Amino acid sequence: MSFGQGGPQWGSGGQNQNPYNQGQYGQNEHGRPNQYGHGQAPYGRDAADPFGGRPDSDSGTPDWAALAEASAARTRRKRWLMVGGGALATALIAGAVATAIVTSNKDSGDNASDKDSSQLPAPADLPQNTTAPEPSFSSVAPLPPPDPRDFISDRKKDTLPLSATSLFPGKKLTMGDRVYDKGTLSRTGNCASAVKGGLTGALENNGCEQVFRATYSKDGIAVTVAVATFENAAKAKKALQQASGSVVPLPGAGVPTFCKGGPVCRTTFNSYGRYAYFTTTGYTTAKSVTKGDTKAFRTGDDLGEFTFRQILRRGEAQASAAVSTAAQ
Repeated sequence: MSFGQGGPQWGSGGQNQNPYNQGQYGQNEHGRPNQYGHGQAPYGRDAADPFGGRPDSDSGTPDWAALAEASAARTRRKRWLMVGGGALATALIAGAVATAIVTSNKDSGDNASDKDSSQLPAPADLPQNTTAPEPSFSSVAPLPPPDPRDFISDRKKDTLPLSATSLFPGKKLTMGDRVYDKGTLSRTGNCASAVKGGLTGALENNGCEQVFRATYSKDGIAVTVAVATFENAAKAKKALQQASGSVVPLPGAGVPTFCKGGPVCRTTFNSYGRYAYFTTTGYTTAKSVTKGDTKAFRTGDDLGEFTFRQILRRGEAQASAAVSTAAQ
């Protein structure tokens, strides 16, 4: 709706046809000065009527702008009241919850004696000594591990089965980058038949029990190694001190007769525990072993080293078994 000229009439009979009531800005219809001041009262009506007209006024048109403004003001007031009321309600609820928690905690503390003692242990039931126990050590020193040599130094302790096959297992012997073929094996209780020269008396005089022999060969060189057993280490050591002569070579299984009829061969003597072991090394031809013959010396030394390791393994195996038995 337009408030300019050309709009609808504001009353009957042409009165107050000017919507702005021109000519009456200085005083009201009762001849009194307008309380808004000259030209300040809207629409020329008494300012006492907030909607632009009095009940007895001839004009029946409401002040729509004022109505809209008043409605908006009321809406804002309601909105702020709702927001404020919600915040207040939230604060009240939070306060109530906090109060309930505090009260509950207080009641729990006050009524702790009324609860079942199985739910929470009383302070007196808690451990008083919180110091961790210190480790204790026995004043008795642990026994040292058994010496493998003890088991192979006496017949009574050296009870592991013994044979030519257990002393010389397999078909070949590898020492470093050198591989030796195994030939014939033998075992005899007649110790003198396995040796010759002064070695015969050394074995017999000290109670030799048996002799095991094996032959290995490589590149035309053959070695026969013999192992003689005694009652204890003392007798084996005495036989070693008296030793001279050599082991009778053991040909066969592809190894021809060697160290017989003139060629010089090399012989070694050693003992470990109740075992005495000897080697005889020579060429499978009529060639003699000389002092500078490193090839023949190395072959004999490899077989002597291997035999020593086999005897030592017997002691280690029995010492390990003894530890396991004691731990059970």
